[in-house]
Amino acid sequence: MADPISVLVVDDSATMRALISQQLRTAPGIRVVGEAADPLEAREAIKALNPDVVTLDIEMPNMNGLDFLERLMRLRPTPVVMVSTLTQRGAEATLEALELGAVDCVGKPVGASAGEFGTLCEKVHVAAGAKVRDRTPRPAASVSTAPYTPGDAIVAIGASTGGVEAILTLLSTFPANCPPTVITQHMPPSFTASFAARLDRSCAPRVSEATAGAPLSVGQVYLAPGGVAHLKVAQRSGGLVCTLDESALVSGHRPSVDVLFGSIARATPRAVGVILTGMGRDGAEGLLRMREAGASTFGQDEATSIVYGMPRTAHEIGAVQRQMPLNQLGGAVLRAASATPSHASKGNV
Repeated sequence: MADPISVLVVDDSATMRALISQQLRTAPGIRVVGEAADPLEAREAIKALNPDVVTLDIEMPNMNGLDFLERLMRLRPTPVVMVSTLTQRGAEATLEALELGAVDCVGKPVGASAGEFGTLCEKVHVAAGAKVRDRTPRPAASVSTAPYTPGDAIVAIGASTGGVEAILTLLSTFPANCPPTVITQHMPPSFTASFAARLDRSCAPRVSEATAGAPLSVGQVYLAPGGVAHLKVAQRSGGLVCTLDESALVSGHRPSVDVLFGSIARATPRAVGVILTGMGRDGAEGLLRMREAGASTFGQDEATSIVYGMPRTAHEIGAVQRQMPLNQLGGAVLRAASATPSHASKGNV
């Protein structure tokens, strides 16, 4: 029988530490080995207890959680789940934490509602099996966009755990005139607007949250609103547009990657599908539908995936035509979407 996952809980609020610990103790296979009220206590506790996973708050005395996380990932990479307030300020700080190396995030409970907090135990289990490494942000000068000739193909991207870094890395290679692009990333409801704004500041294309009826156009990237609705693509008289569907969860998610990919398979064969790091199997069946409809399909490889769940399943069922490292995906996707057909047949970047 496997040893339980050992967890260190770090939060400056005694009440919140108690709530987090209580929640974790309800799950089999998880053991809370310690608590810390600030990063200084946490540093000593990590040395003494060597936890498998750390839950971490952002706003704490002595050193804020982001500074602590940056040092932890640089000196002793450890799986971290951020426990954050579901506010705009909290979302922006948590997104920075995910870029620094945190595996996932969960919202703090508000009042009597558990909300996102109810997924904490599942996310700790996922984090325990994730690949963590020093992910010091790249210097801006090292990022260069890849060539692309606008055509009629669209790009669809699906991701979950580890997707913040992966999507940022991928879109950093996209030029300002990139293919019309739609993205579903599993994320708490209040986080996707901040994530879209962060991508818009960091990347050459225009990036925004998707709205119903928004036209798919060159240089525009749309992100599915987290927790609100499934993002779909539909054919209208003026061309392809975004639609939002507030129906039930699919593959355990809303928005669901399967729903996005499936809608594109029905709407157009001129598409490129990309499945990135994430837990579970959401997106695999939809990507297969896209490939069967004539789309080009790509998957992130195991070595560069934080969690090789979604890409693995898609690869195993034959949905992925080409699997490659994250740093090669951007150029390959742009070649496949380019108006020049011969580009798609050339080798890797």
